[in-house]
Amino acid sequence: MGAARKSTARTQTLLALALLAALGSARADDAEDVAKLTKQDSSASAGIGTASGSQRDRSLFGQYNGMREKGSYLLLDLDYAKRNDQTGYWTRMWGRNLGLDNREAGVSFEQQGNWRIDADYSELVRHDPRTINTGVTGIGTTTPRVNLIAPGAGTDTNLELKRTALGVNGKIWLTPSLLFEASFKNEDKDGSRLWGRGFTCTSSAAPLPTTAAQIGCAAAPNSQWALLMLPEPINSTTKQLEAKFNYSGERFTLVGGYYGSFYTNANGNMTPSVPGTLYNPLGVPTALGTPAGLTQANGLLGILQSPMALPPDNQAHQFSLSGNYAFTQSTRATFKYSYTHATQDRDFLAMGLANAPAGVSNLSGRMDSTLLQAGVTSRPMPKLSLLANLRIEDRKDKTPDALYNLEGVNRFANTQSNLYRLGAKVEGSYQLPKNFRATLGMDYNSSDRGAFGLPDSVGGVTALRQKNWETEYRGEIRRTMSENFSGALAFGHSRRDGSIWLKPNTLPATGVTPMADNQIFSRTAGFPALFTDRKRDKLRGIADWLPTEQLSVQFMVEGAHDRYMEPGTKGLTDGTARLYSLDMSWSMSENWKLTAYASRGKQTMEIDHSTGYLASLSNINNSLGVGINGKPSPKFSVGGNLAFINDRNIYKQGLDVGASGNATGLANLAFLPTFPGLPDVVFRQTRLTLFGEYALEKNAAVRVTLLHQQAKLNEWTWGNNGVPFIFSDGTTISLNQNQRVSYAGAQYIYKFQ
Repeated sequence: MGAARKSTARTQTLLALALLAALGSARADDAEDVAKLTKQDSSASAGIGTASGSQRDRSLFGQYNGMREKGSYLLLDLDYAKRNDQTGYWTRMWGRNLGLDNREAGVSFEQQGNWRIDADYSELVRHDPRTINTGVTGIGTTTPRVNLIAPGAGTDTNLELKRTALGVNGKIWLTPSLLFEASFKNEDKDGSRLWGRGFTCTSSAAPLPTTAAQIGCAAAPNSQWALLMLPEPINSTTKQLEAKFNYSGERFTLVGGYYGSFYTNANGNMTPSVPGTLYNPLGVPTALGTPAGLTQANGLLGILQSPMALPPDNQAHQFSLSGNYAFTQSTRATFKYSYTHATQDRDFLAMGLANAPAGVSNLSGRMDSTLLQAGVTSRPMPKLSLLANLRIEDRKDKTPDALYNLEGVNRFANTQSNLYRLGAKVEGSYQLPKNFRATLGMDYNSSDRGAFGLPDSVGGVTALRQKNWETEYRGEIRRTMSENFSGALAFGHSRRDGSIWLKPNTLPATGVTPMADNQIFSRTAGFPALFTDRKRDKLRGIADWLPTEQLSVQFMVEGAHDRYMEPGTKGLTDGTARLYSLDMSWSMSENWKLTAYASRGKQTMEIDHSTGYLASLSNINNSLGVGINGKPSPKFSVGGNLAFINDRNIYKQGLDVGASGNATGLANLAFLPTFPGLPDVVFRQTRLTLFGEYALEKNAAVRVTLLHQQAKLNEWTWGNNGVPFIFSDGTTISLNQNQRVSYAGAQYIYKFQ
């Protein structure tokens, strides 16, 4: 089978030519199809594009497309392909957006059926869409300096992150049944992105001494915390290497390979310089204070100026083996095995990080993961299809325990992230009378996170679990009602349970204490949704309608409902999801085609937070689109599309009044009418694109593209009703909420062979 495939690949052209010679009456379009296998048109295009507005007007439009900073741009693309008919040797070159900062280019050499080598290069610049006005100097370095300024009196800064990637890959047929493939990719990242640090003096995580007076915050409550914008300096490299052998026999295929990932970061930490005076929450410049009996550097100022660790070097090696075997024409088995060894052992002092646990010079991080997967599909009867899969993942964290964490006077170790997952799936499908087809299936998944270590401790939660398991039952009924209409209805029900709850011991004691639900119950307890019991119901309906050969319509509706059950009254209690979508395609004539789509989705989560507020969080997404393409004449083609999206996040909030009549409940009840909740976050975009292409001659054309985009992003996190966010040093972050951009581009296209 593999030999036949390779032989076909090598002699594809010769067979086609022989058939044409034997069948002299073959149609002209048959000859054209053969020509496409042996000849490919090459083309080059050049032009200019211009976009309206300032950088603030184009911050969303130009975030990734290379059209943020200037008004006019060079448009340059290339596609080149040439084949030697005698040897089957191909040479290809291509380039996209060569005049922009998201350019791509590549070259390929190939001898059909024997070998192929490709090389590609790409760049991508990501511009932060927000306007950052700051007095911070040294942005992009590991030693930025914070300077106190009046809000708005700083310098506008554009944070950029540039990615440059170079890749090489190749393949060669060693035998008719054995193919070797290898690839290498190097990606460099350079620039900076929005980051920062904040600290409140009353935090129990502060180093000794721990009281507000001792760490320089005793002057007033408004001087007990600070929040600073400190962009993360990025100078890193990621290398990826992959090699694999592919064997293909008549009944057996096998793929074995290696994949390696190597990450290096030239920056180990960022150490900022911070002034002794910052704005308090009321906007008043306030000295950070001098701790009683200590120096100012040992207080809040010292904490803000301490080194901030950056992502450390790490690497991973994976060895894998996968394949499938055909027992018969109707029964086939598949399998996969992989082993991954990942390490992170960069020296703390080399990263500029001191105060490591005694005798520890690096994390010595090690994670070993094993994956085993097997499955079988069979069709024992013409009307019956069966499927079964088993998947096992075993992740072992072999990082040594050490006392890295400090909370007041208490020390505790890092928590190891072990995980053992088991997944199983069985499914059967049967063809029923009257064009019905029924499918029934069951999925089982379990997770075991391993024993909780004695030197470990967890804060911020009431309890956690070592094990969870979930079983889902699902079914689908599908019917072809006529030649032009079919539909399907699917449902699913699952339930997740778990082992006994583990309550973290109060520091300085570490470890956990097992407790039953009734023992750990508390009205204000908090349990992570990852561990709680859950019931989930899902329903999906699909309809395909083909009233004519020219018109097709697809409709889908699906919904899901989650109910979370925990031994308390707080946490994530309920979740729902709904989606409706409609797609249409209409070939109005041989030269004109119309497409359209519409969708609406809504997701809601009900949360009763342990700190006393209630939240109903919703996301509503509506999208519409219509497109048309046509050819008014043989030389002239036109098209356009109109797309609209409206995405809204709703933060409906309330307050827990507590037990009837208690002081906290009455205070919350009195405050409730004065607090309507957080504003909605809205992203709305309308985009109209028009194009036209006119053939000047057989191998030359002119293409014109017009685009108009209106976008709105209203997010209270960075700019509530136009008021920018202000950091403790006077740095402000804002966004032009209503943006309009018009773009026009013209290109000359030349085709050649």
